[in-house]
Amino acid sequence: MHDSETSRLSRLAAILTLLQTKRLLTATEIARRFQVSIRTVYRDIRALEAAGVPVYTEEGKGYSLLEGYRLPPVAFTENEALALITAEQLVQTSKDASLIREFSEAIVKIKAVLSHRNKTAVDLLSRRVVIGSNMEQTRSSDILIDAQRALTSHKLIEIEYTASDGRESKRVIEPFLLYNYSLENYWILVAFCRNKNDFRAFRLDRIRKAVFLDTTFEPHTMTIEQYVKKYARTYNNP
Repeated sequence: MHDSETSRLSRLAAILTLLQTKRLLTATEIARRFQVSIRTVYRDIRALEAAGVPVYTEEGKGYSLLEGYRLPPVAFTENEALALITAEQLVQTSKDASLIREFSEAIVKIKAVLSHRNKTAVDLLSRRVVIGSNMEQTRSSDILIDAQRALTSHKLIEIEYTASDGRESKRVIEPFLLYNYSLENYWILVAFCRNKNDFRAFRLDRIRKAVFLDTTFEPHTMTIEQYVKKYARTYNNP
């Protein structure tokens, strides 16, 4: 077998794995990932289809695999999948390039075996978790995973919260963004507070009690960039 044929087979296998990591993948993304032309991507997709791979084409949008098609016989729970995505963001703050590279490749393989439902959840979470360069390893809260699930499923949380000045209050909040305060290793949950009718930032270690409700809310249309632009210079005291 020629080197060019071997390279193409390796690329086809990698494209198949990549297709399993997302619900929708564009030809441009594939071309950029493997440094090939768009025309080559089209040929590769046709080759996968000819081999019996159920690739679904959405005109003007991209490619996806039919639900239920996956290669490795591995299954993850939603909590496990969300925890892995948070770990991926943590690794990205490392100063060691090899750790980032190897872990990123491992995550690609892990994403390949997720169900469509879990892919949607982890894709959202990967865009809504922001982690700074923190070196401390103290543990100050025990509700991060549940908060992640509430964020990705658009569920309300009822919390009992203690503010920095000692004031206590009960709130009903709509989770929007999670980030890590690197200087002191605090996790922050940015949420729309129904009591204040505005966005607020809550430190997880100051949430004395959290009840995760079954009631859902409409997904927020505000982007992280818009949030930062509007609130970055304003002290938002919960």
